[in-house]
Amino acid sequence: MPADLVFLNGPIYTSRRDEFVEALAVDGEWISFVGGEREVAPHIGPSTRVVDLDDRLLTAGFQDAHVHPGAAGRDMTRVPLSGCVDVTEALAAIGSYAEDNPDHEWIRGSGWLQTWFPGGCPNRALLDTVVPDRPVFLENADGHDGWANSMALELAGIDANTPDPRDGRIERDNGGLPQGTLHEGARYLVMAVMPEDTIDDFRLGIVAAQSYLFSKGITGWQDAHVDEINHRAYRALAADGQLLGRAQGALWWDRHRGLEQIDEMVEMKREALGRYRPIAVKLMLDGIIENFSASMREPYLDGAGDPTANRGIDFIEPGELMEIVTRLDSLGFSCHFHAIGDGAVGHALDAVGTAQAANGVSDNRHHIAHVQVVHPDDISRFAQLGVTANCQPLWACDDEAQTELTRPFLGPERSGWQYPFGRLARSGARLAMGSDWGVSTPDVFEQADVAVWRTHISQADAAPLNPDEAIGAQDALIGFTLGSAYVNHLDDVTGTLEVGKLADLAVMDRNPLAEQRLAETLVDMTVIGGEVVYER
Repeated sequence: MPADLVFLNGPIYTSRRDEFVEALAVDGEWISFVGGEREVAPHIGPSTRVVDLDDRLLTAGFQDAHVHPGAAGRDMTRVPLSGCVDVTEALAAIGSYAEDNPDHEWIRGSGWLQTWFPGGCPNRALLDTVVPDRPVFLENADGHDGWANSMALELAGIDANTPDPRDGRIERDNGGLPQGTLHEGARYLVMAVMPEDTIDDFRLGIVAAQSYLFSKGITGWQDAHVDEINHRAYRALAADGQLLGRAQGALWWDRHRGLEQIDEMVEMKREALGRYRPIAVKLMLDGIIENFSASMREPYLDGAGDPTANRGIDFIEPGELMEIVTRLDSLGFSCHFHAIGDGAVGHALDAVGTAQAANGVSDNRHHIAHVQVVHPDDISRFAQLGVTANCQPLWACDDEAQTELTRPFLGPERSGWQYPFGRLARSGARLAMGSDWGVSTPDVFEQADVAVWRTHISQADAAPLNPDEAIGAQDALIGFTLGSAYVNHLDDVTGTLEVGKLADLAVMDRNPLAEQRLAETLVDMTVIGGEVVYER
């Protein structure tokens, strides 16, 4: 039977190492042929659409193993700080947005960078100068810190007498007053008094986000923060056919609650619908190094290089974590851990080991996202326990956040343990790739370029960050295809180009594997289940 869609004149990369073919055919939702151009001829009929690749690369559709589509899409409609280069541009954008939206009760947004401010901490007075008459709350680019103006702090009841929450810190000025920066769990003090997001906010956000992800060749993802409202938004989109991407949900573990929430998660897992499947639970174990909340085995250093008393924060106590993971594992959930510091990474591995001792080894496919600092003793444990390293490769470069807010407070030895993709791969660990968008770009090739070169393409003179941890270009693409399909429990039907698998495909504007740098590659076409969902 003639195929619906045929690609010719490859290269076509199957996501098997060094395996390239010339032609591929699609029949309905499925791949019906993979091989040479001569052999594909019988699949071409009068109604077949034939695409001449003309030496452009075709791969399996990319999957993002750690992304926040609902929030990223929602934030497209709020104060746009992600394109700003410094605090001057940011304040101008905030003021313009407030002026253009006089009916908004709160001014909200995200995307500011800690490197814009001394010590990474913005002051409320800066916001007061541009929006003095309404509350303002802006999350930073990685979503771990908040920046509030005086009115927002007042509405939240935050003053000199407000104690720090267990899982966060209120930055204070020399007089003890709240300075305007709220670290980690302290953000919730303000978020509790803000208007709640609605299902429509997230439904529209997911629709906007998936269109943008399609333009990057991304056909599936794991949403790393699915609470009840996100869950309902995904189900609504799946029910009316608007959800075109393959969305796996990581249900949000509320660290301020207990084991009783597992019953709710079991029910949400049963409510999978269409291309939406809530298969995982997201467990935030710590914060970030830049605000000293990442959980470390040994204390942070101070500005003079001397040890402090601070080892960061364990958002979930290790003993409690073992109990949580053992229960979730017994119920067939995949645990999706956020772990930045070597302490948090070790706690995650310990918890998986405890669960396996209690329940036996399963196919639940637990994975640890971020893996910024991994103690050398823990490298081999990933493969031993079958835990996937869920890597965010864009961060593995020597940028200003490294030089100003990370390396001075880790010291040289621990700085050398950062983003150990190479050692993990050589130890036999499986790598999946994710962007953490909207924290950073979902562009696969910009991320893969850093994984290969350990510098960002914009850093002409920068030295590579821990160059021995670089991986090859094919390894990076396999991480974005088969590796991420694995943690998404979709590798049986996606992730490689094989007859009988779903026709989830991405066509690039060139063959980046034949070029020195990958970062400038664009996506020309994205196909999901045989349907073209994006063409440049």
